[in-house]
Amino acid sequence: MKRPEILAPCGNFEKMRFAVLYGADAVYLAGKSFGMRTASDNFTDEELKSAIDFAHERGVKVYITVNVMPRQYELDAFEKYLSYLSQIKPDALIVADLGVMSLAKKHAPGIDIHISTQANTVNSLSCRVFHELGAKRVVLSRELSLDEIKRIRDDIPDDLELEAFVHGAMCVSHSGRCLLSNFFVGRDANHGACAQPCRWEYNGEGLSAEITEVKRPDIRLTALENERGTFIFSSKDMCMIEHIPELVKAGIDSFKIEGRVKSAYYTAVTANSYKTELMKYLADPDGYIFDGAALRELESVSHREYCTGYYFDHPLTNAQITQNGGYIKEKAFLATVESFDPATMRATLIQRNKAVNGNEADIITPGGMAKSFVLCDMQNEAGEPIESAPHPQMRFSVKMPFEVNIGDIIRGK
Repeated sequence: MKRPEILAPCGNFEKMRFAVLYGADAVYLAGKSFGMRTASDNFTDEELKSAIDFAHERGVKVYITVNVMPRQYELDAFEKYLSYLSQIKPDALIVADLGVMSLAKKHAPGIDIHISTQANTVNSLSCRVFHELGAKRVVLSRELSLDEIKRIRDDIPDDLELEAFVHGAMCVSHSGRCLLSNFFVGRDANHGACAQPCRWEYNGEGLSAEITEVKRPDIRLTALENERGTFIFSSKDMCMIEHIPELVKAGIDSFKIEGRVKSAYYTAVTANSYKTELMKYLADPDGYIFDGAALRELESVSHREYCTGYYFDHPLTNAQITQNGGYIKEKAFLATVESFDPATMRATLIQRNKAVNGNEADIITPGGMAKSFVLCDMQNEAGEPIESAPHPQMRFSVKMPFEVNIGDIIRGK
């Protein structure tokens, strides 16, 4: 059985390190221009080269997003950027525009081309055309069902890869093609600058309101309102961790996690959860049982209400709109393990958020689920007892009840 890759989002270098450490087979990221997430830190030209070197040394692939819809005045700069990318050799370029695809083939020959979800590919005919034009992979539209993906897989060449989102934010528009942001604040969503007005609060008259279109009075859209307002445009987040077998059997080559603007903790936990669960299934497909541990891990990261996207529901029958619009905040990322002495069972930690002696905590190791323990016998670098570690990046040590590894994450309960 072919093993799909786990593809993790990386908004900056730190997130990329966590993605690589916690099991990503590939990462996707962007330079300072021409990517679809200007809200993330993104990478300078020098950082892009360093990121590619770092990942390749550890057997991880790097895909660079160049999936905006460029205007005429941007084409010269686009060509220069593609020429630079050709020199630093990422594993693939993610493109959405046919013109950009032609430029990529000209200025970055030899680098694989992946067709972005921004291209809204929803059928095998489009997949085959992209393949004929030189694409190695198509990132499918989020609006497809699992059955539709299976039918596409059966009707395209074996060497054309399919990538699909399995976790993260959904869009009320068709795979990101939205004009709300332009309308409200003049920020172009198709240039990566979406202000996410679909997540804003909208107030109506009384506790509920019905919206109808003049020529279709029988079609009523209900805008329910609670004490926080209404969230008629705000989609739930996708979470397919309970359906790894179905995703594998559908022939998906790459499981894509959304979230380049999320935290390093989010990157680590999502990559680790999907990689661990995937390997668990592949090790024993017939005896595989989902035990819920990976879902509990995913509940610990920042997210809206979870759903299964449109894998089992059609967009016209279930819009997957959240009822409260807000995020469920992630658990506190307290520290990372810098070193461990098995003779004394002491771990030296680097602080990320305030840690307090006696507090319960979890530790996350790549390839496994969380283990609980109590922060105890905290000491500063001089070996003196301390009651807390309140300062960012301060080093301190704790007594551990079990062995830990460099890079392990410690979080609050």
